[in-house]
Amino acid sequence: MAGAITHVGPDVAEERRSGPLIVTEDAELLDDLLRLCAAAGARPEVHPGLPARRGGWEAAPLVIVGDDAVRRVRGAARRRGVVLVGRDQDDSGVWRRAVEIGADHVLMLPDGERWLVDRIADVAEGVGRPALTVGVIGGRGGAGASTLACALAVTSAREGRRTLLVDADPLGGGLDVLLGGETTAGLRWPAFAASRGRVGGGALEESLPELHALRVLSWDRGDTVSVPPQAVRAVLAACRRRGGTVVVDLPRRVDEGAAEILAQVDVGVLVIPAELRAIAAARRVASAVGMVLGDLRIAVRGPYAPGLDDREVARLLGLPLLGEVPHEPPPRDGAVPPGGAARGPLARFCAAFWERALAEAGE
Repeated sequence: MAGAITHVGPDVAEERRSGPLIVTEDAELLDDLLRLCAAAGARPEVHPGLPARRGGWEAAPLVIVGDDAVRRVRGAARRRGVVLVGRDQDDSGVWRRAVEIGADHVLMLPDGERWLVDRIADVAEGVGRPALTVGVIGGRGGAGASTLACALAVTSAREGRRTLLVDADPLGGGLDVLLGGETTAGLRWPAFAASRGRVGGGALEESLPELHALRVLSWDRGDTVSVPPQAVRAVLAACRRRGGTVVVDLPRRVDEGAAEILAQVDVGVLVIPAELRAIAAARRVASAVGMVLGDLRIAVRGPYAPGLDDREVARLLGLPLLGEVPHEPPPRDGAVPPGGAARGPLARFCAAFWERALAEAGE
């Protein structure tokens, strides 16, 4: 960015209230700070000195002052959340200047970039209670875990909660297909394979396909079937950061990526058909998942093999029982997703689950 830095007026500031206030006339430094704001999903307000509008300095959620602008902000009211940013690692005078303006932190670029991105993202998105995150996993192949995951997400969104549905099974065919949205515009998992550090929750959410009033992070139909564990961790953390609910359709194999997800799951639901072979397979899945996830419960699908009911399945596995997942035949036209019929048995099962889970979480 070359040339003079112009004032961002009150009208623009109203649109950007959630972002930090940047005070600098150093064009090169501003370029770097704007890049970091973009990485954090924030839109800053930029001024060469103290904002002319009343309360502009005091009301900003975070103030980033370039070392060149210290003289111009010396008379500002003392407040928390002021960061002084410089480049000269050998300049001991920067600490004295930080005291002069009441800065909480002194930061040198480029070394402090990651810390600053995290701080900007905190103020842009707010730091509140993370989303209640539910992982759904099949006790064996074809257990119906993906159907239940979709139904839980659809029910949560219908009840007015911010809801994200995450497809963590690259070999499952894509949850966007199950929801009838495989051609809907938006990013899929391969687009986030290079993610490192913190991912902006707002920017992530806006980039995903919106289907049935919820956002869906699914796989595409390409050849990519894995994402680095650090990217998985960063993306799921971004999904959770803005509250509401997140539903994850988990793979039955617990690899490094799945372990990163399980570490952020609050409640796990193991879906088991009521047959002996399925119970034997589910025992192995539960053992692997239980090494990472502390709260794992089972949901049983009929029809039942002779001598079995849902309580007996739970007893054999030694896990808490959620109940029996009702069978609901898919609509003929495919327009209604799993759980889409608000008065259907599957939607009622999911609504009861959310009522209980949210109460247990204190929400």
